[in-house]
Amino acid sequence: MNWLKPNLKLSFATLLGGAVVAPKDIEDRMDEIRSMILLELGEAMKKTNPRLVRTVTYAPEVQDLWYARGEVMAELAAMHGEVPARKKIAHITGMFRGLLPDALNSRPSSLTSQ
Repeated sequence: MNWLKPNLKLSFATLLGGAVVAPKDIEDRMDEIRSMILLELGEAMKKTNPRLVRTVTYAPEVQDLWYARGEVMAELAAMHGEVPARKKIAHITGMFRGLLPDALNSRPSSLTSQ
């Protein structure tokens, strides 16, 4: 029965327009994304926002990490300012390429082309 869950997820992702990525590759890429987010947040975040650290550390799905970006952006902006935080989030967002259904990918924004 273990084969059912990954195959079912891949089928849904394909139906929603996402690329087909092997489950092992998804886990490896999630670990990379998770590590990058935690690195950017730094050790101090364990005391100031332990809930966010737990959310990122124990996110079971790639979509959970995707949706945590907003709160990560807010924390990074509070620590470093908005412009550096946007650059860091843009890098993290790029790491999700190929892992999400097309409907979840960021759309171009007129705010970033200034």
